[in-house]
Amino acid sequence: MSLGWKESFKNFQNYLRLEKSLSENSIEAYMNDISKLEKYFSGREDKSRPGSVTYQDLKEFINWYTNDNQNARTQARTLSGIRAFFRFLLIEGEINENPASLLESPKIGLRLPEVLSVTEIDRIVNSVDLSKPEGHRNKAIIETLYGCGLRVSELVNLRLTDIHYSEGFVVVTGKGNKQRLVPISNTALKEIDLYLQKRKLLPVIHDQNILFLNRRGRKLTRAMIFEIIKDLSARAGIKKNISPHTFRHSFATHMIEAGADLRAVQEMLGHESIMTTEIYTHIDRSFLRDTLILFHPRSQ
Repeated sequence: MSLGWKESFKNFQNYLRLEKSLSENSIEAYMNDISKLEKYFSGREDKSRPGSVTYQDLKEFINWYTNDNQNARTQARTLSGIRAFFRFLLIEGEINENPASLLESPKIGLRLPEVLSVTEIDRIVNSVDLSKPEGHRNKAIIETLYGCGLRVSELVNLRLTDIHYSEGFVVVTGKGNKQRLVPISNTALKEIDLYLQKRKLLPVIHDQNILFLNRRGRKLTRAMIFEIIKDLSARAGIKKNISPHTFRHSFATHMIEAGADLRAVQEMLGHESIMTTEIYTHIDRSFLRDTLILFHPRSQ
């Protein structure tokens, strides 16, 4: 006789932690997904064990679940967790046939963000004219946007007191006035220091604690950041339609390509939902390959 829900959940949780080496946040997300199954089948004696669940049962569950959850990305994420759970049960010999193998995910319109390559970012940085008064400031802006993955609103509001040099972090105030700690690279810190030496030469500084200032000593506007990016990209010969947000996209994509944990990237970007961060996995070829190996029947 197959195990009950709680024992199966515990074994799956151990599998994710010990064999798949997932982070605690990722494990929690998986467990939240599959707990919906137990909630749906609770009270039905014939479904007191995961091994008794059929494909038809799961179709009925999906109809019930999607009535209350219209978001296609949320639905797809839950189905992904359920598939992983039943695949685990199959591997463990708890079931002889996977009832989740034929489940179809909802159609999701994937909007692929424009992404710069590292070479293109280097070209933009190198296009900065350091002989001009605003040169070091603009270079520091690019390195901070790309190095920290900031929104343009977060960049223009960055304060001197937000930079913690010894710890290598900046305090970022994001949407809803929520603050988060974001690591900052030595390259970005170096460029900020070079800019601050030039900042001291401004005739007057109205916003003393604001990091990036215009020539009149006031906080830069969002529009001015767009103009800086547009000018530098043209100088670098970049044909892509880019904006300050492109550097945020590039930051996330390059981090995930290099193997960074999705939850860690979510934290750095300040995303409320992991679904928002997952759009960046479109470019991560190793992620796609791992998914194929995990789920495709020919890979078993």
